[in-house]
Amino acid sequence: MTDTADAPDTADTSARSGAWPPPPRVEPSARVVLHELSMRRDRDEWIVGRMATRTFVALPSAGARAVRLLGEGLSVARVRERLRADTGEEFDIADFVADLAALGFVARIDDRPLPDPAPPRASLPWLRPARVRFALHPALPAAVAVLLASAVVTLLLRPGLLPGYRDLLWSPHGSVVLLSGAAAGWALLLAHELAHLVTARAAGVPGRMRLGTRLQFLVMQTDISGIELAPRRHRLTAYLAGIALNLSVASALVLVLAATGTASTVHRLSAAALLLALMPLPFQLMVFTRTDVYFVLQDLTGCRDLYGDGLAYARYRYRRTLRALRPGARTPAGEDDPSARLPRHERRAVRVYGAVLVVGTAACLAFMAAVTLPLDIALLARAVRGLAPGNDPAGYADAAAVLLTLGGVNVLWLVTKWRDHRSRRRAGAGARPRT
Repeated sequence: MTDTADAPDTADTSARSGAWPPPPRVEPSARVVLHELSMRRDRDEWIVGRMATRTFVALPSAGARAVRLLGEGLSVARVRERLRADTGEEFDIADFVADLAALGFVARIDDRPLPDPAPPRASLPWLRPARVRFALHPALPAAVAVLLASAVVTLLLRPGLLPGYRDLLWSPHGSVVLLSGAAAGWALLLAHELAHLVTARAAGVPGRMRLGTRLQFLVMQTDISGIELAPRRHRLTAYLAGIALNLSVASALVLVLAATGTASTVHRLSAAALLLALMPLPFQLMVFTRTDVYFVLQDLTGCRDLYGDGLAYARYRYRRTLRALRPGARTPAGEDDPSARLPRHERRAVRVYGAVLVVGTAACLAFMAAVTLPLDIALLARAVRGLAPGNDPAGYADAAAVLLTLGGVNVLWLVTKWRDHRSRRRAGAGARPRT
């Protein structure tokens, strides 16, 4: 079980549920009433979105200008004339309005109201932005840095405080260790995701926490769609809030270890909790599974869809390699390098990420096949045997604990994977091209 922030890619305009309605007919004389939209300039493009439905799209400057003119009440024909005068180019504003309507950005065309999709539910809706504004205060990162620095200095002066894996076995009863570790792990996981949610909510983004899957991992993720419109400092704070919380908890526990005796129960429990707080952090470096660090990299590189574009590039290179191994194989007409169509600042990042995606995914799946899956099967088989007649009460308790925790996690992974698969199929049934 691990965690990740989940902020859908900026240029993703696919439907969230149901099929797309047929595009409305837009006359040149039509005037459009738009829903409340937000806009932010990003390099050579503009991010335009509707926070209520958490739908966002990247538009060129001309598209953003058209949105503003339509919002001012100009007719479709008048907007076309203004853009032609400003840019010297001809734009099909009627089709553009139809695309905006498909995104749910248009409330009315003349006197015709358009269907309005129901907004996705937010987690903890009672958590108002005004109540959590402190999460974006510049003093908070400084406080985290001071706490982290104090823990690092303490460990440098007293390296013996750093716990090892044996500290997780703080009780002689395996079932107690397993159940308490699962409870502490879930508590830290929820706190990690709550940090994402609180920080995003402080920036005015609703946010929603839910279970998800990344390869063989069951993850808790927070959808913070809408953070794309926030200033960069707020975006990076929201992406890194979970990691900052884990580091803060670990730093505080280091100070507790320094203040308590090694034989005390508090010391032993703190050492185990410290390891549980640090264990999810290496996973964050697995950017090929779209972890918190992945979204930081995507933001810093200016990529719109680093994962999607990297996957498309990796598939292209794979097909080319297969054809190179088959003498006489021809390249299909129209197949070219998908990264070549990207802006220069995205192209190199996408190609490097494509390689990381292939290597990392292959390594993860190989580890699962060679280690994780055999270990899970062995533990589950031993637990089933432990429930056979003739075992003592302690043995029954250990076997039941293993079945409850390990078996429950695997069942939950399967259910979540199936749910996500069905959601993607429903969304794909009504998908439209990118705007």
